[in-house]
Amino acid sequence: MTMINVNYPVGRISEKQRSLLAEALTDAVLVPEVGQYCPPAREGFQVHFTERPADCMAIGGKLLSEQPERDVIAINVLVMDGDWPNEVRKEVIENILGSLAKILEVPEPSPSWWVSFQVIDEGSWGSRGGVLSVLDLLDSGVFTEEKKKAIRNNFSR
Repeated sequence: MTMINVNYPVGRISEKQRSLLAEALTDAVLVPEVGQYCPPAREGFQVHFTERPADCMAIGGKLLSEQPERDVIAINVLVMDGDWPNEVRKEVIENILGSLAKILEVPEPSPSWWVSFQVIDEGSWGSRGGVLSVLDLLDSGVFTEEKKKAIRNNFSR
């Protein structure tokens, strides 16, 4: 289960770009999370796009409406506890920034595009009327054997 929240100024991202980003951002996290490209695993992902007026976002203590135009995007990624060492987190963040740059048709990510990555502790994620565990999902057929082993090892510490 993964949630990706994308916040940006009104009008920055078109509907077509949102459609492309929904898939690209899902895959940017999915492949490192389960260890392979696995379309059925996409069902466990939600991407939420939130447009905000320029007077509802600030950088450096100043509203965007009070500054020259800036390309501001904030993305928050929330994932279930599992196998998330720093190199995998780095891969996810770089995948997201690369996908954004490609779909938004800019040569490189803006310094004011920020991505945060948060792991939700085991026992702190709920759906379907109860608390979910990544361990319950390991036999779903979406994780590689290597990834399942790494996740189990993470919980045996």
